[in-house]
Amino acid sequence: MADPFLYGTGERSPYGCLGHEVQIEHINAYVCRPSFFTDKAVIVIHDIFGWLFPDIRYIVDLIAGHGYITICPDFFKGTDPWKTTDHWADFADWMKDHDPMKVDKEADVVLKYLKEQCGAKKIGVVGFSWGGMAVHHLMLKNPQLTAGVSLYGIIRDSEERYNLLNPTFFIFGEKDHTISYNQVSCCIGNSSSFPIVLSTHTEILAC
Repeated sequence: MADPFLYGTGERSPYGCLGHEVQIEHINAYVCRPSFFTDKAVIVIHDIFGWLFPDIRYIVDLIAGHGYITICPDFFKGTDPWKTTDHWADFADWMKDHDPMKVDKEADVVLKYLKEQCGAKKIGVVGFSWGGMAVHHLMLKNPQLTAGVSLYGIIRDSEERYNLLNPTFFIFGEKDHTISYNQVSCCIGNSSSFPIVLSTHTEILAC
């Protein structure tokens, strides 16, 4: 079982993964299973650094160690993730080709795999930063996901952003310069169809 950690980008670059890679239709994915049978699964949606990033695979192994079939698909579908050597001035253009709200097809492929190949009956989703935005989107659109957790990801420019289909836990940093506390408070205040649970911290968590 993977041990808890204090987040630091790239600190686990030599991390030895506990799971394995699979091909699911048109996408690749990293999968880790617990040592016993379970019908519960978690989809992990990576951040801008992609599905090969050692830290996100560590998260997959950590969740699997708590008794869930855990999978991290390549939601970038083979395209280049953001790299630490890239320039932030180019980020907006990069995002145009990596839209976190265009993940429905891949999510359906993974859900089918988990149900038919892994015997999963209850499936949740957790995402970090870019992946958190994808989680927010999927929890608005896909009733097959019984619960969602978004860390540092929120859809801010959609009138439907409050119409969550199932319980969704949003975690933000109170001093986050990208997603301000006021935006989070606004999101809570306007949510009527389903309660949003918020945890605010003064320091950045794993993104």
